[in-house]
Amino acid sequence: MLTLTPRSQLAIGLLLAMLLIVTRGRHFPDVMHLLPSASWAVFFLAGVYLRPVWVLAGLLGLAALLDYAAIAWGGVSSFCVSPAYGALIPAYGALWFAGRWYAGRYTFKPATLLTLAVAVVVGTAVCELLSSGGFYFFSGRFAEPTLTEFATRFAKYFPTSLASITFWVVASALVHAIAVTLTRHGAKPKPT
Repeated sequence: MLTLTPRSQLAIGLLLAMLLIVTRGRHFPDVMHLLPSASWAVFFLAGVYLRPVWVLAGLLGLAALLDYAAIAWGGVSSFCVSPAYGALIPAYGALWFAGRWYAGRYTFKPATLLTLAVAVVVGTAVCELLSSGGFYFFSGRFAEPTLTEFATRFAKYFPTSLASITFWVVASALVHAIAVTLTRHGAKPKPT
């Protein structure tokens, strides 16, 4: 089971919010264009590290605010905003719950990496089904949506979504492993 102090959770929460702000929708040019969007990973990692349930609502609000700002002031197309936009709530919730599920099974052992991989893949698949499926079937942007066409679209977009979230989760896992290792070595009493 993963447990963190309130201070550590606050620091991680602020870092996740900053990551969402910097990478969502490509609002910042130059080097940020080289990095994949961290939106999905932020919701997953919030589930892993942050205990308060209200954090999910806060991140959902921040994501919506960022989308609104990008459209209203950033010149970003509003094509993706439709009646299906609400499907992002259960989609991002699925990632958050996948992170919570993993946090309950976490141990600082290599074997936990398989559990982490399962949580990331399943959470991402459910998120993709809900977000892309919601958009495809309920946005009104497609004249005659079919399950066959959606399956084709899912097969096309899921690998990219999985690669993006995996990038950020692997980076976070490496930082986590370094932090735990340094903490454990720093906590050992020195011989006299």
